[in-house]
Amino acid sequence: MGRFRPRKTFRLVTSLRGGQPGPIPAWKREEEGLSGELHDRWNMLHRHCADQSSHLRVGRLVWRLTHYDYGVRESALAELELATQLLRVGVRVTFLPESQARTADFECDLGRERFFVEVTAMVGSAARQRLPLRGLDLDEVVGEEEDRGVILIHRILARIRQKAKQLADYCDPVVLSISIPRADLQGEKNARSEAIWLDLKALAGVVTVLLTKVPTLSAVLISLWDVDPLPSRAAVKLANVELIERPKRQRSHPRVRMLIQNPNASAPLSESHDASIRQTL
Repeated sequence: MGRFRPRKTFRLVTSLRGGQPGPIPAWKREEEGLSGELHDRWNMLHRHCADQSSHLRVGRLVWRLTHYDYGVRESALAELELATQLLRVGVRVTFLPESQARTADFECDLGRERFFVEVTAMVGSAARQRLPLRGLDLDEVVGEEEDRGVILIHRILARIRQKAKQLADYCDPVVLSISIPRADLQGEKNARSEAIWLDLKALAGVVTVLLTKVPTLSAVLISLWDVDPLPSRAAVKLANVELIERPKRQRSHPRVRMLIQNPNASAPLSESHDASIRQTL
């Protein structure tokens, strides 16, 4: 594990959840290279997560938030955002030690009950970020926007399968949190002008079907920062899905966030866990 050097100066360049790409002002903590909002969130974690393993990982978050690699920064942002949201709803969060073993990122306690959270950001490889998306072998009448949405769904399913293998040894409830900052399109020149139309009910349905085959995952929390939901074609609502859709202009929060519970989970979320996670939506 690399050492954390708190006095080193960094210059972070990122979109930072809805802002225009460009340098982030150093604010009052120029030596850390964090914006005011990020520093406040980081300071909250530093105060509340005081155990040894959390202290090391929270300290390393600064290095990751100011890293030159986009994927490292987005992964750190996803952890920072979810951890602070859980703290605000009364959940005690402990960052688990980083190791070669297959472990989750957080251990969360609410009263005498606990659950684990694994956080992942889908940004794609550097090569994928430089290439335009190609359609799958779909019917010719399907539009390009729909192709891009279908590809995104397939990538989400692939990530769930991958993480389910990593978390297969847990006996307590496990939540997989997936953040898609710009629908895996950060590397494209015109990504900001090209809409990604996504069928949210189709996504919820196929994820539910997949979860029934991986009982070790209790739920999946999906944050989509830059999609355009397709108009709903049916009034049917899955009982295991909680969906929040925000206006496009509200750039400080994900455009869509959904909690999909596993109806076949070996360790389902308790009512208190479920209520707390729903508050983070």
